[in-house]
Amino acid sequence: MNYKFKSVKCWSYSALIVATSVLFGCTQAKEKDASNTEEKISRLISEMTLEEKVGMIHGNSSFTSTGVERLGIPEIVTSDGPHGVRVEHGRDWKVDKDVDDAATYLPTGNTLAATWNPELGYAFGSVLGAEANYRGKDVILGPGINIIRSPLCGRNFEYMSEDPYLISKMVVGYIKGVQDQGISACVKHYAANNEEVDRNTVDVYMSERALREIYLPGFKAAVTEGDVNTVMGSYNKFRGQYATHNDYLVNKILKGEWNFQGVLMSDWGAVHNTIEAAKNGTDLEMGTDLSMLPNPNYNKFFMADSLLKLVKDGKVPVSLIDEKVRRILRIMYKTNMIDGKRPAGSFNTKEHQATALKVAEEGIVLLKNEGNILPLQKSVKSIAVIGVNADRPNSMGGGSSQVKAKYEITPLQGLKNLVGNTTKIEYAPGYKIARGQKADAKLIKQAVDLAAKSETAILVVGWTHGYDYSKWDDNAYDAEGVDKPNMDMPFGQDELIKAVLKANPKTVVVLTGGGPIDVSQWIDDAKGVLEGWYAGMEGGNALAKVIFGDVNPSGKLPMTFPKKLQDSPAHKLGEFPGKNNVVHYNEDIFVGYRYFDTYNVAPQFEFGRGLSYTTFKYDNLNVTVNGDKATAKLTITNTGKVAGAEVVQLYVKQEKSALKRPEKELKAFQKIFLKPGESKEVVFQLNDEAFHYYNDKVNKWVVEAGNFDLLVGSSSKDIRQQKTIVYAAK
Repeated sequence: MNYKFKSVKCWSYSALIVATSVLFGCTQAKEKDASNTEEKISRLISEMTLEEKVGMIHGNSSFTSTGVERLGIPEIVTSDGPHGVRVEHGRDWKVDKDVDDAATYLPTGNTLAATWNPELGYAFGSVLGAEANYRGKDVILGPGINIIRSPLCGRNFEYMSEDPYLISKMVVGYIKGVQDQGISACVKHYAANNEEVDRNTVDVYMSERALREIYLPGFKAAVTEGDVNTVMGSYNKFRGQYATHNDYLVNKILKGEWNFQGVLMSDWGAVHNTIEAAKNGTDLEMGTDLSMLPNPNYNKFFMADSLLKLVKDGKVPVSLIDEKVRRILRIMYKTNMIDGKRPAGSFNTKEHQATALKVAEEGIVLLKNEGNILPLQKSVKSIAVIGVNADRPNSMGGGSSQVKAKYEITPLQGLKNLVGNTTKIEYAPGYKIARGQKADAKLIKQAVDLAAKSETAILVVGWTHGYDYSKWDDNAYDAEGVDKPNMDMPFGQDELIKAVLKANPKTVVVLTGGGPIDVSQWIDDAKGVLEGWYAGMEGGNALAKVIFGDVNPSGKLPMTFPKKLQDSPAHKLGEFPGKNNVVHYNEDIFVGYRYFDTYNVAPQFEFGRGLSYTTFKYDNLNVTVNGDKATAKLTITNTGKVAGAEVVQLYVKQEKSALKRPEKELKAFQKIFLKPGESKEVVFQLNDEAFHYYNDKVNKWVVEAGNFDLLVGSSSKDIRQQKTIVYAAK
């Protein structure tokens, strides 16, 4: 319960007493409820046999773990995924047929992050929670928040950003949205899962500073601010020990420093050692050894019969098992799985579809708009729509995050929906999707001929999912279990784009996919470029509305687009994917824009970039410092002729520091919506966290007294206002 009091000049004594009493009473009630719940849990545990306890801490089917029916303890039913409730599976991976499991297909994680709108994070999570309830799920296996370290990681599309601060702000809303519906969110993959090709074996080494500043903040926010119920341990090793039962990551940090009270579950098949899992904080082992199918034996799990024997032999104390069961029961009570009434949920409603549309509208990013080629006028007589991605659904692609969508509006269909009654729209594929496919001269000629006779052309190109989960490595560039071989546009798309741009300069290029792609061969000749991501079931409608100006684009890049792969810090300074199952993050804290800005490397498109059909003026930045707090205020004015939204970004630069720091770091942002001519004051409140860094020479966060530059702008490169302050360390 949150109580917010408006500021007044003074409180009457009686009013102050009443307010204090209410707040104190609320706190006492919460503490009493928690105490009562723990007592109930203790009683249940005391009534359970050892076999029942061990049964609860490992899977008993592809997506469930065992309950204790005689005590009223249900199974836990989990489900992917991070942007829609996954297709319904039987007990052992077989997809159910003839069932109503066509869900709301939300835009993917980096589309959500590109909105830079935490309120949409909450709405997004609310859809997932409601649909999980309707489908009888208990845990949604999302959000995924691993740092986008390299453009090549196959699961970047599921994740959010290269920047830990942006992730931290977006993930909390998502989690609260899910859990306010009575469903547990499961933040993943903890931690340092930044490559797919060798994720099951790779051993990750990084500095303590990189871990604390870059790779952990999102998870910390999920736990300490989002109060996430479950966390999923990742496949990889970290400093020599598997992450899912890593003493430092789990016992010391997650459950120690952050006081995480929920369940640490394994990724599917991520447990490798019974003793380590027992002692190092793994609470629930999930996964199925597919080699066991069609008759898997779940008692062969590491945390099943093997653990039971160790306990009976006195080698593992029963108290460790009790602690794991306690955590599982804790989230069951918290989500009313025991002695409570679960919400009915709702499924694929108009409201859910509207959320999918809104996230797509705010997530699409306008990257280039020379000569104001966009928005197109609805009076246009003919449009050539070119590219297989224009008419290719994506919901069932990508691996475990696949969603069977109720429907999916492709870009081609979205354009037809908006202007098809008045504009002649013709389509040409332009290329074939097949691994190793080169440019197809016949298809390119067909596309060029169509573009040449049309008033304008829209090219929809870029990355692809592997469409069929069972064949995810066939044509998969954005997918679980695979990484991209390079940043080059596949299927001969460069040749197609260059030919179409030459045939019709009034061509708009729409990029599809989960992140950066090399556009260097044609970017100088393209007047209009949009990043369309994988934008969900309403993505085509959203794209059409942006192209024709019904929606003013307001998305901003949540990651840097390098000009070429060699410019990416993971490849220039670090290692990817590593050698002999070991990878060293030698780029350290210099991930994404932190590297590009500090080392003066020009990106193709900078972090935070996103153009608009209107213009914004930044004025009157004023910063005051009061003890360990700083307040920055400025005025933003829409100086154009149409309504729009601007993401005001505040970066901090420390002028001198004991250890090298990035040129600047994002420390605050706010998305504001303005009518033409309207002005608003933007206020940023900054505390020590905006100025500190992790000094791994002394192993603690430090704030050093001195000069700090506060840089406010429209992207990491487009800084509009700047002030220098003197900030004193405590």
